[in-house]
Amino acid sequence: MNKRSDIIKNTKRCIIKIGSALLTSNGKGLNVEAINDWVKQLASIKQSGVEIVLVSSGSVAEGMSRMGWDKRPKTLHELQAAAAIGQAGLIQTYQHNFEQHQLQTAQILLTHDDLSNRQRYLNARSTLRTLLKLNTIPIVNENDTVALEEIRLGDNDTLAAMVANLVDADLLIILTDQDGLYDKDPRKFVDAKLISLDSASNETLLGFAGSAGTHIGTGGMRTKVLAAQSAARSGCDTIIAAGTESNILTRIMEGEALGTLLTADCEPIKARKQWISHQTNIMGQLTIDSGAESALLKGGRSLLPVGVNHVDGDFKRGDIVNCVNSKGVLICRGVINYSSKECRKIQGLASTDIVNHLGYIDESELIHRDNLVVLVSVD
Repeated sequence: MNKRSDIIKNTKRCIIKIGSALLTSNGKGLNVEAINDWVKQLASIKQSGVEIVLVSSGSVAEGMSRMGWDKRPKTLHELQAAAAIGQAGLIQTYQHNFEQHQLQTAQILLTHDDLSNRQRYLNARSTLRTLLKLNTIPIVNENDTVALEEIRLGDNDTLAAMVANLVDADLLIILTDQDGLYDKDPRKFVDAKLISLDSASNETLLGFAGSAGTHIGTGGMRTKVLAAQSAARSGCDTIIAAGTESNILTRIMEGEALGTLLTADCEPIKARKQWISHQTNIMGQLTIDSGAESALLKGGRSLLPVGVNHVDGDFKRGDIVNCVNSKGVLICRGVINYSSKECRKIQGLASTDIVNHLGYIDESELIHRDNLVVLVSVD
């Protein structure tokens, strides 16, 4: 079995990003026929057992079309107005088409700040994972009505990679108006060759990528390569392919060698744990018992409330905290799932008792093992 087929076979969760130029007939309103076709393919993929998150551009472009604007506005208030006007039509179109396949959609609007702030990151992750468990199709877009930097400089390629990291996706598919990544700009050089397979970490790829190719979108091939590199940090492979190609999504998921496959070549959790280990803004400390210490060091387990004897500091969900043993030795560090106030209420308790003391439960662990890094050597 070749590399591509192996990746497709093992894909259980897929992020699919569709850009503005594809969605809006080059700015002349939503391409309803194309959207209907993509949705049909997405429904088929979903029915095969693959979870799907759709990252869709198009709100600003659709707003431009509704307002009769030929060029993307430059002032912030006009961009925000265009996004607000266009977002309703964009989601309505998706919802109508997915309903034809008995699939429920859910709208998620994010800014990059939502994913850089750990508390909002965890909230977004929990919401998206819940939506996937409910068998829906989450449709993610940037919240252009409130985001300044994202509207001026941002792109949904980057957002798609961040969502891939957020939900631990196996594959990111970026649909564009090109067949994939070439070693030269195919619009200028007739001898340009499509790069079918490479490692996302290959820095020379950025030299092949240019800037945005249309006045509708903000991204370009460079942002797609950067997105692939970002997605690879969580072990997610990326395929860049032509959204105009017939049945592109179903053919990709059947293993056909279309577009450019950029593979992840790093450990899925390594980058996240490295980020945690280098944090200096430690907001609190948990004192753990010997059972928890053994589970963390020898069993590779998560930290549960039952293993905590004492809570120090004033921290909130998503902050970084240290864990020490009864002698004060630093054992590990991680991203906390509950605030200090909540931790004090549930310390020493079984996970099944969390809801009885808080009235709700977000996670069964105080710190999940994927968000925890051991800082002492294990004998």
